[in-house]
Amino acid sequence: MNNQYFVERLEDIPGTEVALSMSGMDFMLKILNGELPLANIARGLNFKLSSVEKGIVSFTGAPTLDHFNPMGMIHGGWYGTLLDSAMACAVQTLAPRGTLVTTLEYKINIIRPISLNTQIEAKGTSDHVGRSTGVARGSITGIEDGKLYATGSTTCIIMQF
Repeated sequence: MNNQYFVERLEDIPGTEVALSMSGMDFMLKILNGELPLANIARGLNFKLSSVEKGIVSFTGAPTLDHFNPMGMIHGGWYGTLLDSAMACAVQTLAPRGTLVTTLEYKINIIRPISLNTQIEAKGTSDHVGRSTGVARGSITGIEDGKLYATGSTTCIIMQF
């Protein structure tokens, strides 16, 4: 993680023109290197972009008290957002210049609860990226304990402009 930052004003969001001007890999590397901002949702959910490779993206983070549901467990939306981010960004790394990637649908399986402040890695791996769709899978594992906490799969739409 190199100098990742968040935007403080709506007008500072790079937007589609910036994304369309470069390959998905270049876009993701610019975020990793702090040349473009990380999505602000990462601040609220306490995660950061940790690695970008061709077809593989990882985020690291830990749930805080803000992410608990009323039953005393981490909300499923926390798992879902981290997996959606990792899987869609993995597809993004294989998208050519002039395209935008967005999630069409995703599914997650929560295998076990994550404890407060447990450091995890959410990793997305592309299985297929074509002209109009991309498919990826993901996992959330504990950094210290190596346990598998959740898995996921996604289909992304690739829009050409």
